[in-house]
Amino acid sequence: MSALLKFAHAMDWASDRFGKLASWAVLLAAMISAGNAFIRYGIDWSSNGLLEIQWYLFAWMVMVGAPYVLKVNEHVRVDLVYGKLTKNGPVYVDIFGLVFFLLPIMGYLSWLSFPYFWNTFVSGEMSQNAGGLIRWPATLALPIGFAMVWLQGVAELIKRVAYLKGEYAMDTHYEKPLQ
Repeated sequence: MSALLKFAHAMDWASDRFGKLASWAVLLAAMISAGNAFIRYGIDWSSNGLLEIQWYLFAWMVMVGAPYVLKVNEHVRVDLVYGKLTKNGPVYVDIFGLVFFLLPIMGYLSWLSFPYFWNTFVSGEMSQNAGGLIRWPATLALPIGFAMVWLQGVAELIKRVAYLKGEYAMDTHYEKPLQ
């Protein structure tokens, strides 16, 4: 189990780095958006490339930020039952969700998205907009993001099994989101 926990800790480290990348993408997209607005309304000039780079950055924010969100346990979940569970109940629900939902779906989406990325990369597909950008940097976010979420899901599964075996300390307290 110690080798698996080392893998889980390595994935946590990688997800932290991808989370930082996503946070920088947020800042960069905000700066480009503000600059684009200033250029458009200040000097009456516009570029489709500037608009598209914001979309590309948004894709990277979401896709490479998702593993970090899973790591810190802030992902979307149905709260009807989960919030009422005590002791090891949430851990068993997490394991069920990881094994039967997250891992199969993320694996399938990784498998589906890689050929799509590869096709845009090999063909050099460009945006149809005048002044548009090549598409592959945006489509690359899909297989990377799905694969990273899958790997982080494996890490979360390892940590939960280790917790149940008494080999890993984990906070199982769940705080219901304020809405």
